[in-house]
Order: sequence, then structure tokens, then C-alpha cells
Amino acid sequence: MRILALGDSLTAGYGLAHADSFVPRLQAALDARGDAITILDGGVSGDTSADALARLDWALGDKPDAVIVELGGNDGLRGLDPARMEQNLTAILDRLQRDHLPVLLSGMYAPPNMGAGYGQSFRAVFGRLSHRPGILWDPFFLDGVAAHPDLEQADHIHPDPAGVAVIVARMAPLVERLAAEARERRGTP
Repeated sequence: MRILALGDSLTAGYGLAHADSFVPRLQAALDARGDAITILDGGVSGDTSADALARLDWALGDKPDAVIVELGGNDGLRGLDPARMEQNLTAILDRLQRDHLPVLLSGMYAPPNMGAGYGQSFRAVFGRLSHRPGILWDPFFLDGVAAHPDLEQADHIHPDPAGVAVIVARMAPLVERLAAEARERRGTP
């Protein structure tokens, strides 16, 4: 079972040693549980939803069985139009569903300095996308980490190794559900 983690610097492990970043730590957690799952690292620091859409064909080149989508943070940091982000994420999800790939969509919040109106519009995008049929939903990738300085790097954006551990502990059961859905679709145990 191969699962692509399509994301930005939060997936790529910005500011961390490779072994401390999300994909290797998630892989280790799944291995420790005895899961026959390989996590493919599709994280690119700095990527917006438009960037990820542009590289989607390349990212799918390793033929994953399912996909984790963790995007939006850079759209929010740059103050990009939430409607455009929704178009990009919708195009990504449409492609993945057309390819019959189960999806775990992990949501994001806009930075508070962008203002309440922008934050509400931004968050509403993920709220709408979470209701698509066949989507497993994780409301906030940084849940339990954001606004906890003891779990963040000095930039107060990216998780430190302890923060990654919190994310992985929360996400591993969701990834197992995603893998189970992919196996069910393929008709394998």
C-alpha cells in the first residue's frame, strides 16, 4: 500500500532534520503498528495550492493507492484569494477521485494577521471541500500544535520535532483508515 503525502513545508519538514519530519515520523509510526503502508513524500516547501496542482501529474508518477492532501498554508500566508485556492484544491480532488484514489484532506487556517473576514472565507473553503463524497477529513493539520510555542519552531509556523510527534499521533489512525479504504476499493485485505 502506497500513500502519497501531497503537501507543502509542513509535509516536507521545513527546518527539521529529515528523520524528524512528518513523512519519516509517520512512516515509523505506521511501521511500529505493523502496517504494510509506504508513505511517499510529496511535500515541497513554499508550495501553494496552485503549485501543487501544477505538479500533480509528477507527484502521481509513483502510482500511489491513496493520497493525503495537506495544502493551503502558503496560500494563507501570502493572502491569496480563497476562491482561487478552492478552485485549485477542487481540481486536485477531482483528479484524485477520477483516478479512484481515496483522499484524506487535512484542513488549514489562515494566519490571524490576515483579518477575521479573510480567515472565515479561507476556512469556509475547507468546510465545503470536507463534504465531498469519499473524502476523509482532518479539520486542521496543526491541531494541538499551532499556538503552542513548546511545539513550534522559532517562526511560530512550523512544528518542531515534538510538534511533529503530536501531528503523527493524531494522523496515524486516519492514515490507517485511508489505507483500509484503498484496500477495500482494490478488493484486497
